[in-house]
Amino acid sequence: MKFFLIDFNGNKYIENIENIKDIYFSFPSFSHMPLDLPKKNCKITSKNPVSFKRYKDAFNYVIEEIKKGNTYLLNLTFPTLIKTNCSLLEIFASSKAPFKLYFKDKFVTFSPERFVKIQNDKIYTYPMKGTIDASIPRAREIILNDQKEMAEHTMVVDLLRNDLGIIGKHVKVNKFRFIDKIKAGEKELLQVSSEIEAQIPSWQENWMEIISKMLPAGSVTGTPKKKTVEIIKKAENYQRGFYTGIFGITDEKTFLDSAVIIRYIEKTTKPNEFIYKSGGGITIDSDLKKEYEEMIKKVYIPI
Repeated sequence: MKFFLIDFNGNKYIENIENIKDIYFSFPSFSHMPLDLPKKNCKITSKNPVSFKRYKDAFNYVIEEIKKGNTYLLNLTFPTLIKTNCSLLEIFASSKAPFKLYFKDKFVTFSPERFVKIQNDKIYTYPMKGTIDASIPRAREIILNDQKEMAEHTMVVDLLRNDLGIIGKHVKVNKFRFIDKIKAGEKELLQVSSEIEAQIPSWQENWMEIISKMLPAGSVTGTPKKKTVEIIKKAENYQRGFYTGIFGITDEKTFLDSAVIIRYIEKTTKPNEFIYKSGGGITIDSDLKKEYEEMIKKVYIPI
């Protein structure tokens, strides 16, 4: 069994699971971590996001690029300086998510989003776009009928269909815009996803090449992908690093599972000080203030 990790720029870390040290992870079907990890009621005690002006300048630049036709959907992200009452290992042990990773006391991720799953000769991907507070009256109806959210989700599904078409055949959307409920700190959110499938025979010998052709992940970049990534780097002007990369496991025979690195905290050089990276999709219909507030709201630990 192999563990793999790929950052936003495509740098790779691959190792046999029996050889890895100071790396713990959990998947729906498999986990690698001690049973006695310390658990606490982990909370973010302070947030210091980028200034509204910095965000506004980047947002306006993205909107201009959309008007020029250079991008139609772009995932704009920024780092937020935070303090917490827990260590990275305690956050990993205490947080709840389908996919979790603690990496060498450098960062932790508790991601709700699968990247791709390969089972025998089929590959599946699950683009995730659109969230709403589950406590809002008629929340499910509101999120599914929101035209901006619908357009954003449709564009991501089209992008991921194209990505699967590069490495597979007989691509089809099995489920379009289904809803999962996820924990977001003390709140519950409704999260909109889709399931896309393709056939991918004989993937075992070149699985890393296949995965690499789909990166960076479409849900955390935008469309068209190549040009949008160029715009992202100019607009954000910081290093995403492992954030919005992927991590996964494979037996190189019958299955591969992987997740997008979102809901992400990394260490700084100061004690009890961390950086939480977050963001959201920008389209021509996006509202500046709402997008800035959404970026900050996504800074949480799901306990």
